[in-house]
Amino acid sequence: MHRPKSYIIPHHILFIMLVYINGKFVPEEQATVSIFDHGFLYGDGVFEGIRAYNGRVFRLKEHVDRLFDSAKALDLDPGITRAEMAEIIKETLRQNNLKDAYIRPIITRGVGTMGLDPRHCANPSIICAASAWGAMYGDLYETGLTAVTVCVRRNPPDTLPPNIKSLNYLNNILGKIEANYKGGDEAIFLDRTGKLAEGSGDNIYLIKDGVLYTPPTINNLKGITRLVLLDICAKIGIRYEICELGLFDLYTADEVMVTGTAAEICAITKIDGRTIGTGVPGPVYKKLLASFQTETQNSGDAY
Repeated sequence: MHRPKSYIIPHHILFIMLVYINGKFVPEEQATVSIFDHGFLYGDGVFEGIRAYNGRVFRLKEHVDRLFDSAKALDLDPGITRAEMAEIIKETLRQNNLKDAYIRPIITRGVGTMGLDPRHCANPSIICAASAWGAMYGDLYETGLTAVTVCVRRNPPDTLPPNIKSLNYLNNILGKIEANYKGGDEAIFLDRTGKLAEGSGDNIYLIKDGVLYTPPTINNLKGITRLVLLDICAKIGIRYEICELGLFDLYTADEVMVTGTAAEICAITKIDGRTIGTGVPGPVYKKLLASFQTETQNSGDAY
């Protein structure tokens, strides 16, 4: 693993992030790619969001596997092995002396021509950045999110499959913009048939009569935290079902929640102006959150 040359940090700068780019670590202000990189030109690339807790990378293998699956779906050869990518992620954390962090590995098609044809891109770009990032929703984990359903529909799987975690996130961003205008903390996407899909960056669940329900992942991302949540349900005796859901199911739920690597687990207490359940985070959410926090603090790949 390449280690960067030493350099002097100005005394007034408390922290300079070191970013991995194509075999070396550079200070964040030098972390650049060519404007002819197809990741920049066309969003032609893939990424992951990963968290480290207490000096361990949480679900590292699953995240690297999903990253490489996304690349495979785009016919993008990373040029490195999964083990090498895992080591790059760990080394990025070591270089930045981070114990609790959010990590962003990226694989782009690489530098090519202005044309679309990916055959003109000789080598992929491999990038990894990491920074300290606490609870994404702050105090809202205690009070719950306000969400809105958006007019923007989730990309159908026969156009840009939602399970490719690509650098083209415009579908998600358009939904988030709409939610911002409507005063929502989070957007809820339906697919083009009106079925429940996901949030702008997280999977979604509802609780009804003690049972947890979540959509199948044909119209939403196969979330790593989603898998963790379902594992926890099995361990602590919460029954769950994977099935198609709609607005009626959301509006009449006892509890609604979302999960994601950045979001972790957060309750939704209002949707489209309607109060969900009692209007406060419910008992199933609290039980799952406690189990999730225990899981994240006591497992993962040490670095």
